[in-house]
Amino acid sequence: MLSFSLYEGLVYGFLALGVYLTFRVLAFPDLTVDGSFVLGAAVVAVLIINGVNPFLATLAALGAGLCAGMVTSLLNTKLRVPALLASILVMVSLYSVNLRIMGRPNLPLLREVTIFSLTSQLLGLENRLTYQLVVAAVLALIVFFALNWFLRTEIGLALRATGNNEQMVRGAGVDTDKTTILGVSIANGLVAFSGGVVAQAQGFVDVNMGIGMIIIGLASVIIGEALFRPKGVARLLLAALGGAFVYRLVLSIALRAGMAPGDLKLITAVIVIVAMAVPFLQKRIRREWLPPAPRW
Repeated sequence: MLSFSLYEGLVYGFLALGVYLTFRVLAFPDLTVDGSFVLGAAVVAVLIINGVNPFLATLAALGAGLCAGMVTSLLNTKLRVPALLASILVMVSLYSVNLRIMGRPNLPLLREVTIFSLTSQLLGLENRLTYQLVVAAVLALIVFFALNWFLRTEIGLALRATGNNEQMVRGAGVDTDKTTILGVSIANGLVAFSGGVVAQAQGFVDVNMGIGMIIIGLASVIIGEALFRPKGVARLLLAALGGAFVYRLVLSIALRAGMAPGDLKLITAVIVIVAMAVPFLQKRIRREWLPPAPRW
């Protein structure tokens, strides 16, 4: 159970990292996630079925997610559509786009060559969970080091500052519209990348598989922050990945305990509520001052 939860935590960890970038780094309420996750899966499925190398197809999914995030951020920064509304509009639009890409509501990948089957042949591994875990771990390391490096660059620092104090950053001469577009695009690229990897692992794509992904990403981020209390870029990224692992582990335990699969969405919502309520209750007990809840 631990190995399977670790594998799922890694592949859904890309989703958690994307949500972390928008909600925590940029303070941008982005619901595009539910659509961009399926977009990545749909692009991967169609390309693989048409004979494209699965690694190139996975990179194409990343690019498709970048485009989806760019549309959301452009609506917000250039047309001044509120962030939440812009992301909802793109998310709804992506449902039709994904159907167009797939040509039908679902596509099977069971007999197709994927990054997992290629890796198993290359390394001579026969145990499915073993080679899935190897692929997920390698991809997670690449993404972690790339993000850790990027967020420490001058552009990455400007992106992080935009979320903390946008007016101050503008006063320093930084174009916050560009940093917002860049951050939201990268975030949705990671989400689509996660969708592409998940589609290859489970062997099919369904147009409704993205429902609730934003909650899964938020749950992973909040759990990671609550458990690990990270400080610094590297630890924050690791906390998001660790939160994804803990979240999948809790779901696995719930299923082993006899919970129905249909109750998983309810369990997810309860996990998020508990993770967000505990720090609040601790401050109330210590009688600390608490600001009003954000309205966006």
